[in-house]
Amino acid sequence: MLVLPPVPIVTLPLFPELDRLLLELLRSLTPADWQRPTLARQWTVKDVAAHLLDGNLRTLSMLRDGHFGEAPDDPSYAGLVAYLNRLNADWVRAARRLSPAVLVELLAQSGAEYTAYLNTLDPWGAAAFAVGWAGESESRNWFHIARDYTEKWHHQQQIRTAVGQPAPLMEPALFGPFIETMMRGLPHAYRDVAAPVGTRVRVVVNGNAGGPWELARTAGGWHLQPPGAATPAATLTLAPADAWQLFTKGLSAAGARERAQVAGDENLVLAALRMVAVMG
Repeated sequence: MLVLPPVPIVTLPLFPELDRLLLELLRSLTPADWQRPTLARQWTVKDVAAHLLDGNLRTLSMLRDGHFGEAPDDPSYAGLVAYLNRLNADWVRAARRLSPAVLVELLAQSGAEYTAYLNTLDPWGAAAFAVGWAGESESRNWFHIARDYTEKWHHQQQIRTAVGQPAPLMEPALFGPFIETMMRGLPHAYRDVAAPVGTRVRVVVNGNAGGPWELARTAGGWHLQPPGAATPAATLTLAPADAWQLFTKGLSAAGARERAQVAGDENLVLAALRMVAVMG
């Protein structure tokens, strides 16, 4: 069975629009909106905005300026996740001292510098950090940038969901690259799923910004393949809103299963329902 090489996902031109929409949204919020709870566990709208600022500043400091500050004690994937969770919590706690106006001002300045830095990277060069949730030990910069796009997209969407304005990011031009990047994690999510060679599993996200993705079991493991005409062994169909929340830990596997449509062998879709395409 032919295994196709990964096709780059072009996300870099979308960062300015994502930032424009974020700043426009944040400037429109009322004091009560800033304190609304979000899907990001215990974080409020203001906390998520602060986390987005941290992402900008951390990238500029670590990758542009070579200043890492502190390194993880444990280089394993679990150790890196624990390290990132600690950094995230420390920053958000400290940023509660900042006013919404200060946060917006800093986001506007750092967002432009962040995107300018990403534009200096060779898309095919080795990324400073691998995309661990896709099972990679080394990634190309284009995938690192696409991963960063999904971070900015889903955190902004957490804010938008909290304040009842989710529609702009669900447009095909913005949602399409987000969900395509998420789906690159499927082969790693299926790495321990046993099935005969030739078995196919299809994951469908409804809507004109979604599409079908198909996994095929080969002698070397699971790989994404172009959807075929034959009926797969199992098909999982998700609504777009459920898909982004599921893969970013905003919706549980059980909750997603209640809303999803499943055809064929239900056991074969469990790995997709448990996939997490974010760090932490």
